[in-house]
Amino acid sequence: MSKLFKRLHNYRLYLADLQELKKQKGNDNSFPFGKRKAILNERFEESGIMSGHYFHQDLLVARKVFNNNPVKHVDIGSRTDGFVAHVASYREIEVFDIREQASKVKNIIFKKADLTQLPPHMIGYCDSVSSLHAIEHFGLGRYGDTVDYNGHLKAIENITKIIKPGGRFYFSTPIGPQRIEFNAHRVFSVSYLLKIFEKDFTIENFSYVGDDGNLYESVPLTEQGIGSNFGCTYGCGIFELVKK
Repeated sequence: MSKLFKRLHNYRLYLADLQELKKQKGNDNSFPFGKRKAILNERFEESGIMSGHYFHQDLLVARKVFNNNPVKHVDIGSRTDGFVAHVASYREIEVFDIREQASKVKNIIFKKADLTQLPPHMIGYCDSVSSLHAIEHFGLGRYGDTVDYNGHLKAIENITKIIKPGGRFYFSTPIGPQRIEFNAHRVFSVSYLLKIFEKDFTIENFSYVGDDGNLYESVPLTEQGIGSNFGCTYGCGIFELVKK
């Protein structure tokens, strides 16, 4: 069915429903008709979107934070209307972002900060950090940050300093053939990420969202999977790391 035919079909259904509602309304004026807003695309769609990077990573990591129940959890740059909101529904969370945030919400403590420059008092600051779909942006100027080719490395180095020994780092980022898609994001190969983490962290768990939008949870880091980036061109790797 072509898009035009489908739209015409849905519009006819809309008109039929409107006439039926007018017939049922009759002379009753409890609810007068206001401006018409024809919503033509939702009748045959699924009940909502339950796939993709953000949907899966936000739920998965929020569940992990709940289960591990850290003393202090800090988030760096993750979506406030996704992961941060999930965590704030059951505990306090500190949020660091380079941008301003005027809203005040219970359980969310916002602090403006550039994580490529770490204040000395932040060393050993907490036992739990998340940064979901954020590090790939550091240094690309998208959010008003300074252009820095090694911005992602500086951010990870400083996050490592923030976490106490034995603390956890929940990290997600696009995975696939390594590249910069300026100035949207970087895409990392899994092998590159493993080399970055091997000095300071042990990998407790790896999951990923494939190019198909589905979550593959607790996947072994096999040589074949690492070499192929688990079949992803633009997937999402989700790491649960423990600081050595």
